[in-house]
Amino acid sequence: MTAGPDDLVRRATRCLETGPRNGLGLAVSGGSDSMALLHMVGPAARARGLTCRVATVDHGLRPEARAEAERVAAACVRLDLPHEILDWTGWDGRGNLQGAARRARQALLGDWARRHSLDAVALGHTRDDQAETVLMRLARGSGVDGLSGMASARATAGLLWLRPLLDLGRAELRDWLESRGIGWDEDPSNADIRFQRVRARRAMTALEPVGVTPDGLVATAERMALARMALEHLADALSARSVRLAAGAVAIDPEALAQAPEETRLRLVSAALRWIAGSDYRPRIDALRAALAGASAGRRTLGGVVLETWRGATWLSREVAATAPDATPDALWDGRWQLSGPALSGVRVAALGETGLPLCPQWRELGLPRAALLASPAIWHGDTLVAAPCAGEPGEWSARIVADFPYRVLPH
Repeated sequence: MTAGPDDLVRRATRCLETGPRNGLGLAVSGGSDSMALLHMVGPAARARGLTCRVATVDHGLRPEARAEAERVAAACVRLDLPHEILDWTGWDGRGNLQGAARRARQALLGDWARRHSLDAVALGHTRDDQAETVLMRLARGSGVDGLSGMASARATAGLLWLRPLLDLGRAELRDWLESRGIGWDEDPSNADIRFQRVRARRAMTALEPVGVTPDGLVATAERMALARMALEHLADALSARSVRLAAGAVAIDPEALAQAPEETRLRLVSAALRWIAGSDYRPRIDALRAALAGASAGRRTLGGVVLETWRGATWLSREVAATAPDATPDALWDGRWQLSGPALSGVRVAALGETGLPLCPQWRELGLPRAALLASPAIWHGDTLVAAPCAGEPGEWSARIVADFPYRVLPH
């Protein structure tokens, strides 16, 4: 049974009851899903007295994209919502285009939200997107986490990412828009079979005669999400008795790790890897097993993280070669570090590295592995080290990680 228009808006705006506190950002491309997000959630947020801003990412891949972004801007003027166009210029023509665009979109939106002191960003994913996601992950052999689909709310790097439309279908959203005379743009890439999501969308129609339907896939995701919650509880309990955090690195008691069931062990280590590297996805299970086995006897790297046994603990540290490029002190560095200090011109944030570590004479006394300190943030003025907050040379600077570790940990 199709929901009525008032019910659609009610369901779309439930996120406002428990979500943002300081301000809400809406990511609007101009397609039907995001235009529904804009017109349903934007006015409701304003009515609650909540700061609400809108952003459109122009990937620079289609000549029509700028005009589409301008049409979103015009709609925002009518709704009295501030709007910005965020430009992506980083595509080099290599690798997975949709994956690169997704990562760039999240980074641009995250920086935009932090710049405007917004604590949440809403995305326009629908029930149809959820079904396609589960089908694609099923094809990749995903486990419980992958098959639980996209979460309606997810916190990362100090921001809450919301999907208010996740239990609403694209067809009913389009009907809602049409009934109000609200138009949208069609992205031609949504019909390009070079992209896996487009192929999954088409396969969905072919699979319906054998009983594989969008509703069935979404129901699978809901059941897998329940199973995931139970598994997360076990990983949290293991973390609470075995994990310490220091200088952005993770130390795990190897005995507690070895005694845990393999699923719990791999879940905890995977979460630590993603927290350190800022990755959205778990590593392949075979690669994760191999890295853990190698770390027990020496040193391994996986996904931009160094795994090693050091002073009786299994340590996971950021790989210095994988850290982000230099940044200004007011920007988030390496996706998770925020530095605070005096206003100085010409300074930059970069990894301490092999050049900076010898300039910190007390580093060996800190009880931290060398890899963790090499990848820790430092303030530089040209080639001069100004401060290394994690390596015993803070000066007037401090450094903190904006993203909470996903589980409980041992006290300092």
